[in-house]
Order: sequence, then C-alpha cells, then structure tokens
Amino acid sequence: MARLKAARAGVVGLQIMTLPQLAARLAGGFVRPAQREELEPVLADALAEGGFAELTPLQSLPGTVRALVRTFERLWSAGVDLASLSPEPRISDLALIDRRVRTRLGPGVLTPPDLVAAAKARVHLAADLLGPVAFEHIVWVAPVWRSLVAAVGGVTSMMKLPAEEVGGAPSAIAAWVCADPHSEVVEALRWARELIATGRAKPEEIAIATAAPGAWDESMQTLVASAELPVHFSHGTPILSTVDGQACAALAELLGQGLSQERVRRWLAHSAGRCAALAALPEHPLAGIQAQVHLNDLVHWRRALDLAQGQRTDGARPALSLLPALELTSRGWAAAEEAGQRLLPASAARVWSVALRAGPAEALAFSLAALRIPDGAEPGNSVVWCPAAHLAGAPRRFVRLIGLTAGGWPRGVSSDPLLPDHILSLDDDQAPTRPQLDRRSFASIVRHAENLSLSYSRRNGRGGLQTPSPLLPANLTPVRLARQRVPEHAFSEADRLAARPEEARQSPRIARAVGCWQARRSAEASAHDGIIQADHPVVIRALDQPQSATSLRRLLRDPQGFVWRYALGWREAVVTDQAFDLDPRAFGDLVHSLLQRTVNVLEQGSGFGRASADEVEAALDTARDAVLVEWPLERSAPPPLLWRYTLDHAWTVALRALQLDPSFEAGTRSWTEVRFGDPEGDAADPRAPWDPHEIVPVPGTPLTIRGAIDRLELDTGDRRARVTDYKTGAVPKTPQDLRLGGGAELQRVLYAVAVAHHRPETRIQARLVFLAEETPQPYPLRGEDLDQALAAATQHLNAGVALARAGTSLPGPTDPWEEWNELRIALPAIGEPFIRIKDAAFRRAFGDFAAVWRAR
Repeated sequence: MARLKAARAGVVGLQIMTLPQLAARLAGGFVRPAQREELEPVLADALAEGGFAELTPLQSLPGTVRALVRTFERLWSAGVDLASLSPEPRISDLALIDRRVRTRLGPGVLTPPDLVAAAKARVHLAADLLGPVAFEHIVWVAPVWRSLVAAVGGVTSMMKLPAEEVGGAPSAIAAWVCADPHSEVVEALRWARELIATGRAKPEEIAIATAAPGAWDESMQTLVASAELPVHFSHGTPILSTVDGQACAALAELLGQGLSQERVRRWLAHSAGRCAALAALPEHPLAGIQAQVHLNDLVHWRRALDLAQGQRTDGARPALSLLPALELTSRGWAAAEEAGQRLLPASAARVWSVALRAGPAEALAFSLAALRIPDGAEPGNSVVWCPAAHLAGAPRRFVRLIGLTAGGWPRGVSSDPLLPDHILSLDDDQAPTRPQLDRRSFASIVRHAENLSLSYSRRNGRGGLQTPSPLLPANLTPVRLARQRVPEHAFSEADRLAARPEEARQSPRIARAVGCWQARRSAEASAHDGIIQADHPVVIRALDQPQSATSLRRLLRDPQGFVWRYALGWREAVVTDQAFDLDPRAFGDLVHSLLQRTVNVLEQGSGFGRASADEVEAALDTARDAVLVEWPLERSAPPPLLWRYTLDHAWTVALRALQLDPSFEAGTRSWTEVRFGDPEGDAADPRAPWDPHEIVPVPGTPLTIRGAIDRLELDTGDRRARVTDYKTGAVPKTPQDLRLGGGAELQRVLYAVAVAHHRPETRIQARLVFLAEETPQPYPLRGEDLDQALAAATQHLNAGVALARAGTSLPGPTDPWEEWNELRIALPAIGEPFIRIKDAAFRRAFGDFAAVWRAR
C-alpha cells in the first residue's frame, strides 16, 4: 500500500522496506535475512544430527521443527545470546542448534543477530546508501533492531520514530453483537457492501480484521466467492483450497492410508497427465474397473487392470504407467519424498517439498493444513481481510474489527513449548506476550481509523456462550443483530433474496422449493408426493421392459421407488468406503456365487445328483478359493482377515443348501443361477436348460419377466421340476402362510412361471429355503397351492400396473424406509410428521390396492 501511495503521488527515489531489508541493504554483498522456508530444512538437519542432552526424544516428533522456528525467532528478536547464558541442558541444546544453523545457512543468508552485526559494521555508509529515514506505522521495534536504529539515527536524519507516532480518535464508532462467527462475517460483508454501494468509501479504504483470522477464514472465503466482492486476504489463503493443495492432499492420503480405488481415483483426478510418470495415461485409465471395488492391495490392482485391459477398445495400456506408480505409493511414508517428486505436477511438487520441510512425512496432513499462499488479489483496489497486526502496519479509514470476545481479543498467554519461562524468562520489553501485542495492534488501529465498527458473537462455533472483550469501550452499548433480520444492504444475491421473500418467490427454483415445503405439510397428496400424469410415457416405457423380481417387488411394495428407479433411472451413489462386513444382500449374492460355481463343477463330471459328500465339499472348496480372489475385483469386500472369515461363513451356509435333500432320482440334472427372459444378456451357456434370451411373459398380465433361478432341478424326461429360492436370512415367524408376503416374496412364483413357459408339461415344485438355520427346512408350493399363488400374483401384478399407469407413485407402507432400500435417502426421515400427516391421503389414493399388502 505504501508503494501504491508513492506511485500515485509520483514520488521518485523513494525506497520502501522493512527493518530486516534495511539491515540487508546496509550489510551489502547480496546479503539477505533468513526466511522461514530456508530455516526449516536447516533446523531439521541440525536436529537430526543429534548429540543433545534433553531434546533427543523430540527429534522425530511432528511439529518439533515448527516449534524450533518459533523459539529461535523469539530469541533472535529479543536479542538473546544463548552462548552467554547459564549452561542449562535445554539452553545448551538450543545453543548447539543455533551454531549449526548459522554455519549451514546458504551464502549471504543471515540470522537477525548476524545481520544486525553486518549492518552496523557498515553503518557509516547509511547517509549514502539510505538517505533520510522515516518510520511509519511500526507498533513496536524488537530489541535486536534497536541498536541498529540508534546507529542509523546517528549518521542520517530519522523522522517519526515508533514511540513518537500519534493519532486521533474515530469520528464514528459502533458496536454490534452477532449470533456466531459465521454471522459476524455476514454482517461484516454487508457493512462493506453498504459503504461501497453508497459511495462513502472505496474498496481500498475498507478493512475487516481480527486478532487471529483462522476461525473466520472458511466462512469469509465461501461468502466472498458468492458475493463477488473484491476482498484481499493479506495473510493468504489455505493451500488446501487450491488445485495443487488438493493434489498433495490426495497423494498424502494415499501414502498414509494405503491403496483403495477411491483414493487412487482422487489422486489421478489431480495428477494424471500433469506429471511425467503419468504422462502416457489415457483419458480414462480405470475404464472397465467396477466403481464399488476397493482394490486395497497391489495384487488386486494388477488383476483388476489385467481384467479391464480386455475391455478396452482404444489400445491403451494404462497398467504400464499406473502399476509402477502404485507400487511406489504402496511403500507408504518411506517413499514420501520420491513420490512427491514423481507423482505430482511440478507446482504441486514444490508445495509437497515445503510441507516435508515443515515436519516429518507422517505429519503431512498437519503441515499442508498450515500452509498458505497469496490469494492473487490486488490490495490497492480491494477490501482487506487480515490479522490485526497487518492492519496496524497499513491502517485504513473504514475498519470493522470482529471477534472481540474475552478469549479472542486479546488472546490468552501462550508459553514457548521448548523454552518455557521457568527455564528462561524474558521481560515484556524483550518479548511482549501475545495479549500485549494484541492490545498494541488494537490501539494502533483505533488511532488511525475514521469510521470504526466493532463486533463479537454471542456463541462460538461450538455453541458455547462468550463474553465481550475488555477492549470494547465501556461507554459503548452494542446493538444485537438477529440472524433472521432484514438487512438494509445485502452482500450477495442469496442474501438479497433471503431479505426479500416476495422477490425470492419469483425465482422458479425457489418457488418449487417453497411449494414442496408447503406440500410436505399438507394433508393432501400432490405432485410433490408422487401424483403424476396418468399413462406417463416414461412409466409406460418402464412397464414394457422385462421385469425382475426386485422391480416387481418395488411395483407392489413401493410404487414411488419403482418410478424413481425404473422410469426416471435414479441410482444410489456408489459408496466405496470399506465396510467390516457384507450387507445381507451382498452376503446372499456371495452364497449364490459359491452355489453356482460348485454345481457347475460337479455337473461337468458325473453330475451333482451322483456326487458324494466328499466330492461336494471338494468342489465347494474350489469355489471358495476362486471367489476369494475374484470377488474383491468385482464387488466390495471387507478387509482381508474379515473377508476370509465372511467367506468361511458363506461356505458353511452354501454347504447347508447343497446337503439339504437328495435329488429326485439318479439321473436328476441340476443348475444354479439359471437365467431367463433376458434378450440383451450375455451369450447362452451351452449347458443351460433353455435359451435365456427368449422372452418370458406372465400369463394374464401385460408384463414380461427376467431373472436367474437360484437352483433348478429336472428329473429324467423333464417330468418333474424343483425350483429353489434360497434366503440367507432367518425364517419368518409364520413361513407356512408366506405365499406372496404382500408382494415381498415373488421369486419362487416367478421362477415357476419361467419353468412353466419353457417346460409346459412339467410338474413344478417351487420352494423357499432359509439357510440361516443350522438345519434348514424347505417351504414348498406345489399343485393347488402353487396354482393359487400364481393366480394371486397375477391379480396383484395387474393391480400394480393399473396403479402405476394411473399416476399414483406414492411411497408404500413400510418398504421405502427399510434398510435394503438404497433410495430411502430421498425420503423424509423416520419419525418426521410427514408419514402421519399424509397417511389418510395416501390410503385414499391407494384405495383397493392396499389389499395387496395384506395378502399372504
């Protein structure tokens, strides 16, 4: 700001510098003060060399290097000579590190004490090198620079010494109480927008500040982006809010938490094509790999990439570049430095190096979180958001100070973790405490502000009550600002619409949201609940497709879910977090996979019907070994040890199914997972009992069905067929009465329809088997019972089709809220008044169809 002011005034020959830069100018010879990024690696090397009396246990701890930087900055600023102090073990260790640092800094890079000494040796040249010197807006001069300032003052003229700086008092001052820190940011931005909109102030004359901005940074960054206000963050923005920071975070997560598909995809999204190691990757390097697969070790990645290679049509071979990179990351933190240089873009690799210098690789998450970069905004035409110490050095006319609570401004005293007061105590003049610095900054800001606004929040970010700061003037009565108040000036479009409900309702998106909110609390069923146009084309199209047992269950139990899933094509989000066990549906699929592989192996030999118990177990062992390797490449699996336990349990359940009962006769043929009614399915298995592509209609309905029969057995001559629907869950309380289960148990009836279509003359037995029991019992439907179940199913399905075509796509009785339903996230939570309010309207809309749910 001082350079901008000089440029606008057309000043020639003026040099603007800090005290360290002034000392470097006097010292000459390309000398410069040591910067933190230069001190951190040197301190890390000095610490790693060892030979300490007390600091040896701290050598490898995260944060030790950062703590050392703060300690030495404090000691150097105070002008303390460690070598002259008493030989305390801790002081001796720090003195040893001090000597190592001074000898290892690069040529011309000096610590403050050495820089002052070099400058004083050439102070007689100050009149020629510097000319008249003026100090502006320096709140306090550290002891290390005082002797140099005095020496320069004896050689050349000096104006406005820090102690002589004077100021006035604000012409306008106000205080405000906000609800919480986020509300403080909102009110501060409204205040800034009002000043600019009314022409009272230009952006470069406005400042928003607090003692420590960290608690408000996230809110400020988010709200400034939506407000499109020119705001400069003088202390920088978090590196993790940038693309390079996110690339580093993705790689750090991969190194620290190990391989997984989610972590690899996140890292590739930031680094693929931007670094040399991944330059040859195609546009979609993981095409063909199922998104729900974890792939948490290198062996799984090799196999998955090999399988996916066979599905690629572009000729690319991503494994050639990806596998060496994954092998490097699988080495964990030991490969952190090499991984950062090879697997990140060049700009992100520089950030990675800075973070590694700040602490050990294991602490990268903390190091990256602490890094900040310039925001790129020009302070000369922007509102500034800054720490109070920055504003004290560059005051502005219009100032809003936030966070004026008892614990926030001034902040509490914090002792040096490596050199506490009981080892070395420095007086307030040598090293002012943090509360003293905060008070000085506050006094300097107030002295130079013309219009001052002060605020604090009633509660902190966690909801705790707060008290006002003692710095607030006692004669000033703060005004409480309610969160819901209508502001005179909004800071963004969203803020303006919130303050003007009539205008907000004109927005189609907001109008729909308000209509949905009102409809949700109405006792009538409406379009927001699922009442749609009769014979809607997308519903007709969905009904014309071959239906599975799952889709027909939704049609009967959850008409709204049927429309969402099969008419609108809604899908659940793929969650790749590794679970400790399989959900019931996945476990059932696992058991079915073991059954299919076992029966297929036995049927290739003498047949399942002739197999002995030992042969069945041997085939099941072979199936388990294959599934152990292949399942994690296709489906989500638990961690390795739990996965083996889960697979052993599935083996036990599958063996129960295979040993349940004998075959019809010696020539009985057996199949598992027999597909039917799938015109677009894979090529037919030559051992299949029929063509799986043939369309299978449901007699008496407009529906066709598709699926896979858990187990099918046909005797010699196809005179009798036995269809089994395996359930891995527990037996219901009344399984004998469970024919259709109110539309929930359609599988065995649909399987019977498929067998009857392909074998019209065959007598069919359809049964349910619950494998959770140690000695499972079959629950069959045959003869007249099966005919009655088919007739009831036909009636129910026709009712479901009529309901869908009528446009009544409302939630069913209980199924929409059951855990198996992946779409329930789009419904109101259980316990909300929605269900109670809508119950009567839904019952009227369903009418006679509700009888389906009571049918057994």
